[in-house]
Amino acid sequence: MKILQKIKAISIFINFVITVSVVVILITFFNKHNWKVRRTWAKLQAWLTGYKLEIIGTPDLEAHMLILNHQSLLDIIILEATYPKNLAWVAKKEIEDMTFFGKVITANRMISINRDDKKSLLKLFADSKDRLEAGRVIAIFPEGTRGDGKTIAPFKAGTKLIASKLKLKVQPAVIVNTRNVLDSQNFIAKSGKVKLIYLDSFYVKENKNWFEEIQIAMQERLDEELKKS
Repeated sequence: MKILQKIKAISIFINFVITVSVVVILITFFNKHNWKVRRTWAKLQAWLTGYKLEIIGTPDLEAHMLILNHQSLLDIIILEATYPKNLAWVAKKEIEDMTFFGKVITANRMISINRDDKKSLLKLFADSKDRLEAGRVIAIFPEGTRGDGKTIAPFKAGTKLIASKLKLKVQPAVIVNTRNVLDSQNFIAKSGKVKLIYLDSFYVKENKNWFEEIQIAMQERLDEELKKS
């Protein structure tokens, strides 16, 4: 069984390399349509990966920032395929620095952050403000790395900085079971059901303790969903 799961994972990642290359080429020549290209790509990946998605709650179209837990590459695919507005993802600068594939970040005007450079927080703030003024929604994984799918790691400070300084309306969302369907660290892929759960949105200026409370609320909802499985 594990052999079949690894074969499926390999085929998925080969597909990623090929299709992302096509996406990079398309957005380079047809940049005005980059969101449409990404959305089409994500829907194709959803079909090829074969996961079943259940969405609980609804995205707040007035929210400025979407906060998500992170456990798999599938997380980004799900949001790109289903979210009704153009997302500006916050990503590690290492991705932007990748030869050729880094254009996914630059050509799509995503936001990169260098964790080893304190000045990067100033750039993060400026880039976030710019994307928001362009009508995009900031999408961020505040943990800063992929988790095990069961525990939400402590949030990094960048998320709080952007939301508090810009007085944003934030919507948290919890993703469930994507690591079991596509584990990019152990190279395992299998069929399964995943959930995207939208929690209530709020303006950060109305709650000084929002940053701590949001992580607790997300963990509690994740625990609740895991008990059902």
